Order: sequence, then structure tokens, then C-alpha cells
Amino acid sequence: MARTLVMVGAGPGRGMGVARAFGRHGFRVGLVARTKDRLDAQVAELAGLGIPAAAFPADIRDRDALAVALAQATETLGPPDVLDYAPGPSGPVTHATQTTAASAAAQLDLYVRGAITAVGQVLPDMLARGSGTFLITTGPAATTPTPSHANEGLAMAALHHYARALHTELTPQGIHVAAVTLTAPPTSPTTADTIGAAYYDLHERRTPAEAVIGPTGVLAPSRQDMEGGGTDSGR
Repeated sequence: MARTLVMVGAGPGRGMGVARAFGRHGFRVGLVARTKDRLDAQVAELAGLGIPAAAFPADIRDRDALAVALAQATETLGPPDVLDYAPGPSGPVTHATQTTAASAAAQLDLYVRGAITAVGQVLPDMLARGSGTFLITTGPAATTPTPSHANEGLAMAALHHYARALHTELTPQGIHVAAVTLTAPPTSPTTADTIGAAYYDLHERRTPAEAVIGPTGVLAPSRQDMEGGGTDSGR
């Protein structure tokens, strides 16, 4: 039986690596991002590999448009079994001393409010089935204070916290949520495929709650998980 992966923030690097990895395991792939021409090219590339895919253009910051795109993806491909949420950098990134309420709010709108919209749109179907996976990606600034990326780091940290909170609440209901820290973007299709395979493994194993993935594809649990925080406990 075919399963569905929907990717919000479906870029040509990491995103395509993840799409290819899941597609090779029989998943249909829905791609959500702002640029229609780029999405169409990605759909064509996946089709050339025999992976059914469809594009649903939407700006993550436009919550109504994002909800519509996800509803269209569900209608076209079926309810998502896996939601991959990985917004790309957008808008001014500010140093700590230059961060304003407006610059922080812009990043929170992208990373956090977009995630809340996406999760809220697909979660009811997952709850009804008692299964599903959310893979929620941030960068190193989510857990390591980085003065040069202060406003983005604030938003990533909030998204990371949201993912961990979702994991604790949804695990007993059969839904796996993983907070993924991507240490660096892929530098080639080969490294993108290595990263994609690590994401697929994270979905298949349904553990840990928090993981670090690098260009080598090494998937490492967080220190909390290794020290006994486990996948079901909160911070």
C-alpha cells in the first residue's frame, strides 16, 4: 500500500535527498514551497526516477495558503503518513545586538507559526489512524547560541522546543515526532542522498526524539536521549 510524504520547505538539496530516500521505499511525495518553477523541476526529476510526486506552491508565512496547499496534497496524494517540515532561510538574519522585535517576529513567523499551521492541518488524520511521523528540522543555532544568527536562532530554538513537546504528547497515541538538527546542508546529490537515508531511518526506527544529522549521514541521538531522557520523557 502506497504511503505519502509531504514536505514543507521542499528545497533542491536536503529536500530532494529526503524525497528520493522515501520515494525509493514506495512513498508518494508532495512538495510545498514558494517557487512553482523550481517545484515543477523537482517533480519532473522525481518522476524520472519513478517516484510519484506533485507540487503545491505556497509561502510558509502565508498560513491560509499553507493550509490550502496541505489540503490539496491530502486530496491528491492521500493523508500524509510523514510530514517533513524544514523551512529554508528567509528574511534578514540579525546579530544579537541588532535583533529587534520585528526581526525576531519575522523568523518566528517562518519557523514556528508555519510549523503550528502545518501540524494542525495534518494531525487530525494521523490521530484518527493512530500512526504518523513528523520530522521537524532546525539548524545548530537551535541548541547552540550563535550571536551572528540571533533572531533565526530564537525561532529555531522555539521550533525545537515545540517538536520535543509534540513528541512527549503524541508518542502514546502512536505518532512519532523527531526534532532534527541538520549540522550543514549537503554539498552534492550524493551527500543529499546520504542525509535523506538518515531521515528515512529516523522515521522507520521511530526513535530518538531528538537527533543530529550531518553531511556524512551519521544520525546521533541527543545527549539527553543517551543519558536516559528517552523518547517519551520531557525536558
